[in-house]
Amino acid sequence: MSTQAFGIDDLKRILLEAAGADEGVDLDGDILDTEFLALGYESLALLETGGRIEREYGITLDDDALTDAATPRALLDVVNAQLTASASV
Repeated sequence: MSTQAFGIDDLKRILLEAAGADEGVDLDGDILDTEFLALGYESLALLETGGRIEREYGITLDDDALTDAATPRALLDVVNAQLTASASV
């Protein structure tokens, strides 16, 4: 289990590993508040991304929380909240 914060670079890496990237989508731009649908990631891609995050960081993420996180910033908040909760147990 990682004790580091989960950052945007971690998310970009895992998104690319899990689902690749649509042509014309620049993940290197300011994407924090861009909806995942606009970035080309639908719910199935987010569930795969969530599974990879769970395995790599040793946490459990609620499927509803994953699909409700409409932007990278929202997903970062969900993951970091779970990391914090896991660290305090």
